[in-house]
Amino acid sequence: MKYIITSLFLVFLTACKTETKETIKTVSIKDDVTFLASDALEGRQTGSDGEQKAAKYIAERFQSIGLQEKGTKGYLQTFSFRPKTDPHQKVNYTVKDGDSTITGTNVIGLIDNKAENTIIIGAHYDHLGLGAEGSLHRGEKGAIHNGADDNASGVAVLLNLAERLKAINTNNNYLFMAFSGEEMGLLGSNYFVKNPTIDTKKVNYMINMDMVGRLKADTTLAVYGVGTSPILKQTVTSNNSKFKIVAKESGVGPSDHTSFYHADIPVLHFFTGQHEDYHKPSDDTEKLNYEGMQTISNYILEIITDLDNNGKLPFRETKNESDSVPKFEVGLGVTPDYLYDGEGMRIDGTRSDTPATNAGIQKGDIVMKIGAQDITDMMSYMTALSSFKKGDTTKVTVKRGEELITVDLTF
Repeated sequence: MKYIITSLFLVFLTACKTETKETIKTVSIKDDVTFLASDALEGRQTGSDGEQKAAKYIAERFQSIGLQEKGTKGYLQTFSFRPKTDPHQKVNYTVKDGDSTITGTNVIGLIDNKAENTIIIGAHYDHLGLGAEGSLHRGEKGAIHNGADDNASGVAVLLNLAERLKAINTNNNYLFMAFSGEEMGLLGSNYFVKNPTIDTKKVNYMINMDMVGRLKADTTLAVYGVGTSPILKQTVTSNNSKFKIVAKESGVGPSDHTSFYHADIPVLHFFTGQHEDYHKPSDDTEKLNYEGMQTISNYILEIITDLDNNGKLPFRETKNESDSVPKFEVGLGVTPDYLYDGEGMRIDGTRSDTPATNAGIQKGDIVMKIGAQDITDMMSYMTALSSFKKGDTTKVTVKRGEELITVDLTF
């Protein structure tokens, strides 16, 4: 189900009159996702017209909530950059006219409680447009990647929190940031850290929400960064009554919280897991768990409330878990369930014509053995893959229900 949105959502930002009294239309999490993930925005690729329409919408929502402008021009902070040709090079934000540059836009609003410190709450709103680099789509070219989960979901929860924090937990200020350029390398958040519109030495901690729209029936929720301040792990655990929490210590990961961690700011990142629609046109609004998103918003609000009287949190460096990840040239062609904490590696999604599907491996199977290597977790799975090259053949054992099945697989 996809939507062509015109001016319909302007009614969410204005007063509506009834015969007896004037009321304000409440904008729900689903309303925000529906607009941001509509076909009219054409996938919100950084620098596109769709990105600008999304930025305008978020800025209008900030204004309707009553946030103060905290960009460099109203709510907006633009940044221009030259796309990288080498993935290892640093992005060049210093550009000249005519240099084939792209301009992205962060959207920034503030709740100023006149407090000493500020909490940053962020989510990226850009996505892959009509199939930019990073798309996993293998069909017709030019298909709109609406990015409902990635990451209209995070922006919608951000807006929900902004509305609710207006009058409570006033021991901190709150800076709400919708980042662009995340899909191209955390560019918007990186630019803000280097060109902040507030004193970053007064930032208490940063909360990031990226892909929080697919809470599963087992209620597994990943929370990364719990090791970046001594109190965070306890706080995350003590406020939880709804979720099966998978807590990760590291403050480094493939989303915008990493930019703030590298600036010595404690971070928490919330994530409901990857799925077979990741970076495909099928990541659409009807597949989101809106009740789950509201429950996540409630949980984050409880964490903020618990930390309200704790003053400025001390920063603690964590081990970068990606440093120990083995390098591998081949894969099964599946989406792992990164939130699975049982023995083995559970498959959360498959693609046609891959080593796994060609061997008869299915979504939901749990990989227990590759060649001679027993698979106990994601690390052992990647270690096993690192010993193979394209064209190699091996045996793979998977658990399907209660049955163990061994198949021949060619990489």
